[in-house]
Amino acid sequence: MKKLTLLTLFVGLLFMAGCAPKTQKYVYNEGTVFTTIYHFIYSSPDGINLKDSIEKKMNEFGNSLSTFIPTSTISRINKNDPTVKVDPYFRKCFLKAEEVSKKTNGAFDMTVAPLVNAWGFGFTKKDSISKELIDSLMQTVGYQKVKLVGDKIIKENANTMLDASAISKGEAVDMACDYLASQGCNNYMVEIGGEVRAHGVNAKGEVWRIGINKPNNKGLYDDNDLQDVIHLNDKALATSGNYRNFYIKNGKRYAHTIDPHTGYPVQHSLLSSSVLTNNCMTADAYATAFMVMGVEKAKKIVENDPNLEAYFIYAGDNNMNMVWYSKGFKNLIIK
Repeated sequence: MKKLTLLTLFVGLLFMAGCAPKTQKYVYNEGTVFTTIYHFIYSSPDGINLKDSIEKKMNEFGNSLSTFIPTSTISRINKNDPTVKVDPYFRKCFLKAEEVSKKTNGAFDMTVAPLVNAWGFGFTKKDSISKELIDSLMQTVGYQKVKLVGDKIIKENANTMLDASAISKGEAVDMACDYLASQGCNNYMVEIGGEVRAHGVNAKGEVWRIGINKPNNKGLYDDNDLQDVIHLNDKALATSGNYRNFYIKNGKRYAHTIDPHTGYPVQHSLLSSSVLTNNCMTADAYATAFMVMGVEKAKKIVENDPNLEAYFIYAGDNNMNMVWYSKGFKNLIIK
């Protein structure tokens, strides 16, 4: 269900000689995980490179929540394996997803996977969309139809499938940050597939800077086309957008954000939703939920939750992009 719209900045500036204390050398790791790219920058005690141990932990995480791994916990749950028990990664993810689903009246929903796949944004080819197909799939959709009881997932409908892609990268970011902190890394920036969390300062001794991309209707990812740049310290930022992941059929544009209430792609003006909060898992889930809800409904949730800040880009009149951001977010924007 995701959509990567967030860009980390100034990676090349982080390795200038003499910028870090001698006991804390900055290390840069890059690689591929969960079918996407990650970037980790951290001040490591004695310059120890933690890439191998971090990737080992991320592989363990993938064995829990990746639907692309047939033997993962979530894949076995989707196959109704009676022997599978939830692991700590899955439990944490599921409970947070359930919490956000309730607070957004079901706009966030882990059971939406069959609809995403049917519309052509998942790991299967597009089916021939019909009202009958959508009505049939909707019988399996609804976060209330799945419960965590003890160490087991109980489904009302055996055909219900879970998809953690709209929250799991955020959880993986948090896991990596917590691991780096446990290894004595006092400063770090962790980004996985556009979801990011930062703590401390970069190698120049400055607060980390993160960019928010402008929506681009061509579906391109232009690293130089930024809407704004913000300071990020001890917070997480996740961005969701429906303007890069879409397809056109019979002259109509279909976004990858599917409304769990209707079974159809959303049709509203919100182009990009960036959410700032204390952990990336929560930010990830709300960013997706807000793309379903649209600007006005999303604004109400943000304004009533002191733990959330948000930055929305939406389509205005005459094809002009408009921006709305919460009061707390405004303070982070670099003038």
